Amino acid sequence: MTKLSIPVSARDHVQGEVGAPLTLVQYGDYQCPSCGQAYPIVKAVQQKLGARLRFVFRNYPLPQHPHALHAAEVAEAAAVLGKFWEMHDTLYQHQAHLEDAHLLGYATQLGLDPGAVAKEASSVKVVNHIKADIAGGDASGVQGTPAFYINGESFEDSWDEATLLAVLEGALEP
Repeated sequence: MTKLSIPVSARDHVQGEVGAPLTLVQYGDYQCPSCGQAYPIVKAVQQKLGARLRFVFRNYPLPQHPHALHAAEVAEAAAVLGKFWEMHDTLYQHQAHLEDAHLLGYATQLGLDPGAVAKEASSVKVVNHIKADIAGGDASGVQGTPAFYINGESFEDSWDEATLLAVLEGALEP
């Protein structure tokens, strides 16, 4: 079992309270079909665990997915502009349409200036954030996506809703 090499910090995209007893970190790829299947499962688990769970998303665009890197760049650009989670959700909800024209269209739908998103997407800050996520994933032993870590430990089991929920609830036990 591998451990999360980079602890969760202020640089991460986090939903939930800092003091939550459970932390679920996902390394994901917006074009990955398995990540698309995991997306509603994570949402359901978040809803069921509520304030007991802190969810963290980190980028891990795979090279075999031609639109994954640009999707990650647009998500990070949206983060700079204050709408990461809105863009994150939109990208997974429209996973079959991640070409550049679609990505900038999503920015417009979210009330973001597509020109500002395009500028931020290629900025050093965004590029370095994604590189750091990938390096952290590599150092943590990520082999593919989605890759999950529960309270810093890799989660190698099935990530269907029942299994993931049971393991998370089990981690609450003393």
